[in-house]
Amino acid sequence: MEVTIPTDKGNITIDNQVIATIAGISAMESYGVVGMASRSATDGIFQLLKFENLTRGIEVNSENERIHISLHVIIEYGIRISTVGQNVIDRVQFNVESLTGLDVDRIEVLVEGIRMN
Repeated sequence: MEVTIPTDKGNITIDNQVIATIAGISAMESYGVVGMASRSATDGIFQLLKFENLTRGIEVNSENERIHISLHVIIEYGIRISTVGQNVIDRVQFNVESLTGLDVDRIEVLVEGIRMN
């Protein structure tokens, strides 16, 4: 899917993969996030994704220039989950809105695991 923004001189089209990349980089910059998680289709086990594959842990749905983002994250042990989640939401919303000019309607942070040092 993609979002098309009409202008007086033409259209600007932003692919959902671009939005997922912005969201993934923003989430990885958040304190307490170790990485993005991807579910293995065969056994339901979540695995930590490397930086080049982090968008596999992100789902973006766009409708009428409104964005819904779901992020599957793995966080560091010993940090309050609700605080990390709120920080991720705030950072992702700010970066996606400021870089694309689109409104982020909803962001879900799904904590799929905790990593011990």
